[in-house]
Amino acid sequence: MDVENQDVLLEEEEDEEGGEGEEEDGETVLEELEQTIIPSYGAVTNQQALHMPEWAEFNLQPDSLYFNDGQRRIDFVLVYEDENKKEGHKKSFHRKQMRKRQAYQSNLISRALQLEATRTVLDEKCIFVKVHVPWEVLCKYAEIMHIRLPLQPSDLKTHDSAFGWIRKFFSVDKEIIKPEQDFFTAPFENDRLSDFYIQDKDTFFTPATRSRIAYFILCRGEYAIRDNVKKFGINKLLDSGIYKAAFPLHDSRFNHQSQDPTCPNERYLLYREWAHPRNILKLQPLDLVRKYYGEKIGIYFAWLGFYTQMLLLAAIVGLGCFLYGYFTRDNCTWSQEVCDPNIGGNIIMCPQCDQECTYWNLTITCESSKKLCIFDSFGTLVFAVFMGIWVTLFLEFWKRRQAELEYEWDTVEFLEQEEQVRPEYEARCRHVVVNEITQILLIVASVIGIIVYRLSVFLVFSATLPRHINGTEAIQKYLTPQAATSVSASIISFIIIMILNMVYEKVAIMITDFELPRTQTEYENSLTTKMFLFQFVNYYSSCFYIAFFKGKFVGYPGDPVYWLGKYRNEECDPGGCLLELTTQLTIIMGGKAIWNNIQEVLLPWLKNLIGRCCSANRSEKILPRWEEDYHLQSIGKLGLFYEYLEMVIQFGFVTLFVASFPLAPLLALINNLLEIRVDAWKITTQFRRMVPEKAQGIGAWQPIMQGIALLAVVTNAMIIAFTSDMIPRLVYYWSFSVPPYGNHSSYTMKGYINNTLSVFAVSDFRNESKPAFHPRFANQTTCRYRDFRYPPGHEYQYHHNIYYWHVIAAKLSFIIVMEHIIYFVKFAISYIIPDVSKETKSKIKREKYLTQMLLHENPLKSVKKNIGSIADKFLKEADFTLRPKYE
Repeated sequence: MDVENQDVLLEEEEDEEGGEGEEEDGETVLEELEQTIIPSYGAVTNQQALHMPEWAEFNLQPDSLYFNDGQRRIDFVLVYEDENKKEGHKKSFHRKQMRKRQAYQSNLISRALQLEATRTVLDEKCIFVKVHVPWEVLCKYAEIMHIRLPLQPSDLKTHDSAFGWIRKFFSVDKEIIKPEQDFFTAPFENDRLSDFYIQDKDTFFTPATRSRIAYFILCRGEYAIRDNVKKFGINKLLDSGIYKAAFPLHDSRFNHQSQDPTCPNERYLLYREWAHPRNILKLQPLDLVRKYYGEKIGIYFAWLGFYTQMLLLAAIVGLGCFLYGYFTRDNCTWSQEVCDPNIGGNIIMCPQCDQECTYWNLTITCESSKKLCIFDSFGTLVFAVFMGIWVTLFLEFWKRRQAELEYEWDTVEFLEQEEQVRPEYEARCRHVVVNEITQILLIVASVIGIIVYRLSVFLVFSATLPRHINGTEAIQKYLTPQAATSVSASIISFIIIMILNMVYEKVAIMITDFELPRTQTEYENSLTTKMFLFQFVNYYSSCFYIAFFKGKFVGYPGDPVYWLGKYRNEECDPGGCLLELTTQLTIIMGGKAIWNNIQEVLLPWLKNLIGRCCSANRSEKILPRWEEDYHLQSIGKLGLFYEYLEMVIQFGFVTLFVASFPLAPLLALINNLLEIRVDAWKITTQFRRMVPEKAQGIGAWQPIMQGIALLAVVTNAMIIAFTSDMIPRLVYYWSFSVPPYGNHSSYTMKGYINNTLSVFAVSDFRNESKPAFHPRFANQTTCRYRDFRYPPGHEYQYHHNIYYWHVIAAKLSFIIVMEHIIYFVKFAISYIIPDVSKETKSKIKREKYLTQMLLHENPLKSVKKNIGSIADKFLKEADFTLRPKYE
């Protein structure tokens, strides 16, 4: 296939290679073998027509990054298992696999790549094919891929920021990791080779760029044709098992410097100065990360580091609000009334479930009411407003930082000029369509299951936990039915979330593969959107239920509301559902952080450890660099997708529900300080080196976070209005504590509990909801419940009273005012802070101008100079010809 014509779509059959076996008809195998092609050679029917790799034995130089001649650099490594060493009866299948591989490698050689094969040191089953891309091929494909390369050193002056002196204390020593030299760059053109800054051909293309070019060629190498349909690409060969692995090499061991004097030891530097836990408070050496792993990984760690730095401010303010609530909890009048034996001790509450539940004393919620005072305070409102502004500042300043990185890392015009078509797009695939609605229904079903579980468990706990009227037993203070149900349901919900994640991953990938996006960026953006929508419902549905649905539609004891016609709807604690929402967030955020660290650290480490243990004789032999890397873990096809997903889900918890949990930014900050080093340690020590990729930014995650930021304003306003008890308390303080509705002479919170608990006559219970007989409450005539309704005997008994309508009006007014204020500030900040700073704009314009001078005006001057010299020569000759001759 001609690489220059990448937009031609080739129809491709469903991949059958992994499932073929001995039962396949021999004639069919031979027929496909005869159709195996090599460009410029036509159909191949015998092995003599194939180009074969060079064979070489390991030269006992474990640190070498070159072929055995010490001159040709290893740009990529392919690994396969020798079919002659395999045991079993699938000989025809193995011959077919071998033939395809030989055709593929011959194709690569025909494209001027150089291959050298070496057998493994350990068991002789695996064979490593080392790939070298010569200079001429590098130049050709650098032009095809529009890779930007240096023209000349940059002469633009950089200005140190006002906080540069602070950064010095946290930066990596410049003597250890030297700053990268800045260059003016331009898309490479072979015809203008002399205009580029080439001091040494061996270093002009960095190892990362060489690996990118090698991978580009490997993804487009053909290995077979059947029914006029070409089959190509290293990824399909990996999926079908023809190759075991394909990867670029690490340049050294992570914990030891290479003995090879030509090795830059960048992996060793990254481990020592970046991935090691002692660097947890240091700034990241992003330029070296980008140089070694590519822009895509560099931009991820730049974003994660920036997010973590911004979390520091949010964590400080959140901690301050938490401490304010903690130290003022003793002044919480309504909590004192709940705990007062003369007030709360004399209030008997109505049962919260049918028949099995009995009456209970308000004082058993004393401890939860004290905790609630910490989170449901005036500081909560301040913090919610602050976080609405903080998230805007974070997103706007990140845009500026991203623009700076785009300029510094030469990705400003990446999407328009440099990004290539995905190999999969060059073929047309047929897949089974999966209904997205079905998957969403699976999430909804799990949420309903959790709700039913909560109702059932609450009934059991209500019937079994001791509940004496005086409330003196410790179990009553700390293990109420509400608390027991909340904690257990949160744990179950977290487990279900982790299980469903595995399902949604496969579904999202299948749907995106069916869509067949044109470029890798489009593919990842499409997958990101789908995966996040699944995860959004998965992670946040239980929190939305607790915040906005639990206890909101329960009716009253005489006329309760039922789920599915059977389960009585759940009620909130008399203090509200805010504390339960806080519990849910704590368990999910904490559990998610622990689970992710186990997955990211423990699993790769254990797999590598098991691999080393299985190779008992490994320590006794000297292994080459490529074999050391082969025994590391593969990063997977999605690369950093799950790292982004993990952080954006956390971003949602930090912003969407922060009004109920001001310590969320602090927990996120601590987690992210560890996350940076864990991710760095993982990719530096436990995984093979990833293929360096270009990226202009964080892709679809940017609009996703902007959507979360807008939604966060609404959710936090509604949490304060409908989940917390702040608005009812303010309405009581300013309206119902004083005449005409109240009896107090001045504004006060005294009497709040008694005023906000409605009265219900026991005689009005329905038969199906009447509690079982209990001798302690045999003479009980009334009970209290959380609502604003008229008492029995009133003209409008059990209808909502005037207090209820005042509260509803106050809640809606609060939401409207808070939203408008925050949105106004957000849009004002967005307008004031430009996405690209003036300094960066001027640098981009200056570089474009100088690049134009170098690439266009210099050749023009050269042409003028040449024309001028020719004209002078012509005039001299004419003058000599016309001059009179004197004897």
